[in-house]
Amino acid sequence: MVTALGHNAADNWANLIEGRSGLRRISLFDPAGYDSQVAGEVPDFDPSIYMDRKDARRADRLTQFAIVAAEAALKQARYEADPADGTDFAVIVGTAIGGITSLVAEYDTLLAKGPGRVSPFLMPMMLPDMTSGQLSIRLGAKAVNYALVSACASGADSIGEAANIIRRGDAEIAVAGGTEAAITPISVAGFAAAKALTTANDDPARASKPFDARRDGFVLGEGAGILVLESEEHALARGATILGELAGYGATSDAFHITQPDEHGEGAARAMRKALEQAGLASDDIDYVNAHGTSTPMNDKLETVALKKVFGEYAYELPISSTKSMTGHLLGAAGAVEAAVCILAMQNGIIPPTANYQTPDPDCDLDYVPNVARSGSLEAVMTNSLGFGGHNASLVFRKYRPRQ
Repeated sequence: MVTALGHNAADNWANLIEGRSGLRRISLFDPAGYDSQVAGEVPDFDPSIYMDRKDARRADRLTQFAIVAAEAALKQARYEADPADGTDFAVIVGTAIGGITSLVAEYDTLLAKGPGRVSPFLMPMMLPDMTSGQLSIRLGAKAVNYALVSACASGADSIGEAANIIRRGDAEIAVAGGTEAAITPISVAGFAAAKALTTANDDPARASKPFDARRDGFVLGEGAGILVLESEEHALARGATILGELAGYGATSDAFHITQPDEHGEGAARAMRKALEQAGLASDDIDYVNAHGTSTPMNDKLETVALKKVFGEYAYELPISSTKSMTGHLLGAAGAVEAAVCILAMQNGIIPPTANYQTPDPDCDLDYVPNVARSGSLEAVMTNSLGFGGHNASLVFRKYRPRQ
C-alpha cells in the first residue's frame, strides 16, 4: 500500500490501528480560493528512491505509486517472473481517472509555451491502461494485461476480475489492484462543483467523518493498493506464504443515476449477496465489513440501508468501519487498499476504527467501530466499493484453510 499514511503496508497498518489521520491541507498546488482545501496526499514521495530517474520522469504519479506497491507486494510474496517466459503472469490494475497529473501539467505547457513543447510522453503517461502496461513490461508479465475502469469500484473490480482470470486458466498468478493520483486543481474544482467534497478546511485531520451526522463530503486521497493473487495449486507448489483466500466477488449496477447511489441501496445489497453466495457463506459468517464509507451524506446513509438489507438484525452486531476517515478517498485505488486492510485485519485480529466519529446520525445506526481499534477473531471479512455511474463491488476474504 502507498497512501497518505505511508509508503508501505506496515506503516499504513500501524497508523490505521492507531486511528491516525493522513489528511492535511493540500500542498501539491495552492488551494486558496477552492471550496475544498484538504486532501490525503502521499507524503515525502520521491520516486527516484524506488526507480531509475529516467523511468520516473516517463511515468505519471499514479504509475509511480503502483510500481512501488506492486514491487513491494511481489517481494513479500517472494515471486519473480521467469524472464524467459512470464506467460502465466497477469497484471490488472484499475484507475478511475488515469494520468491526470501529467495531462494538467502538459496542458499548462501547451498554453504557456505552445504545442511544440508538449512532452512526447504525455499520451503514454495519461492513458488509464498505461500503469498496467508499464508494470507488465517492468515485471515481465506476459499474460492478460489491462486496466479496469469503474470509478471508485475500479480497485475492487480489478481484484475480482483477476481472480476470475486465474479461475478460467488464463493465468496462474496476477498483480491486481488500483492506483490514483488525482489531487490536481481541475479534479478538486470538479468534485467540489459536484458538491462531493468536504468544506471542513479549518480542521483537515478531522475533515473525513464517515457515518457521523456532521459529515459533509469526502476528502480526496491518492496512492495505490496491490495484491498478489494466485491459484492455490500454484501457491502451494512454490511454497508461498498464503495470507488469505479471496472467496467471493460480487459486482452490480444501480442503473439509477450518474453520481447518486440507488435510493433504496438495492445495487450495493445485490453485490454483497453475490459475493457471499460465491464464497458459500451466510451473512452472519462475516466478522467485519470495511465499508465504502465516503463521508458523504448520501453514500453513508444508503450504504447503511444496504447493509441492513443483507445482514438483517445481525447488522447491528456486525463491526463496520471506514478507513477513508484516515486515508481519504482514493477513488480507483480505494477498493484495493481496503482489500489489503481487510487481509491485515484478519491476520492480526484487529479491526481498524472509523476515525472522527462523534455525533451519531439516526440514519446511520450501526456499529462503526468509533475512533478506537478493536480486537476480535476474524475468519471472514467483506469490503465494499461503490462508484459514480452506479458501480457496486464487494469482495469477501477468509482465512486460508488447506483443502482436505
